[in-house]
Amino acid sequence: MVVLVLTVVYVRRWHEVDGAIARLLSFLAGMALVLVALISPVDRLAEQLFFMHMTQHLLLVDLAPILVLLGLTKVILRPATRRLMRLEQAAGPLAHPVFAIGLYVVTMWFWHIPPLYDAALEHSVVHVLEHITFALAGGLYWWHLLSPIRSRKRLGGMGPVVYMVSTKVLVGLLGVGLAFAPDAIYDFYETQPELDPPALSPGTDQAIGGLIMATEQSIVMGVALVFLFVRALAESDRANEREEKYESDAVEEVEA
Repeated sequence: MVVLVLTVVYVRRWHEVDGAIARLLSFLAGMALVLVALISPVDRLAEQLFFMHMTQHLLLVDLAPILVLLGLTKVILRPATRRLMRLEQAAGPLAHPVFAIGLYVVTMWFWHIPPLYDAALEHSVVHVLEHITFALAGGLYWWHLLSPIRSRKRLGGMGPVVYMVSTKVLVGLLGVGLAFAPDAIYDFYETQPELDPPALSPGTDQAIGGLIMATEQSIVMGVALVFLFVRALAESDRANEREEKYESDAVEEVEA
């Protein structure tokens, strides 16, 4: 229901401002990934296979937020810009990129503590809470990198690199630890009936899931850094063009 409401609101606003089709497709793809994670066979298989549950988490914390945010522009967000800026100011230290790093890393590690991980699979309320925290942590994390609204705490210079590397390395280490753990550490999958045809052993399943996490973190970090570098170059070019135009206008006024 939430996905439907957000999609309708976005499409109406996109149509009002005559937005780019690429932005629309990006936003819709992000919403589609949320549905894939929550109501497709991925959700059912996540209760039987660790690596599918890991895939579900990564869709919610990284891929869906990235695509949704890439679908936004200053013009599309204009009706909410002031409210977002007031919210940032009211949030204080919670709006700082360092908090977003901590929230992202802690959320990933917290929900992979064996008793909590098993509880999420055994109790639907805990599972919903897990999904909400993943979505919130991912949304806030990527907002600091991809938001079209210039924040007072916007990352500049080497900031995005430090921001990405510090986070992705810490989460990637979790994936490596899961991949090379000597034994399966989640009791839930030990007690599940085998799929037909037979599935992977719990240990192999966990190793694949850990490798998926570690690999995804590395790939996303690399692609995001390239994107941010290209965007920074484009912004620099536009700034230079504005400066040259201003100097040219100033010279013309003096000559006149």
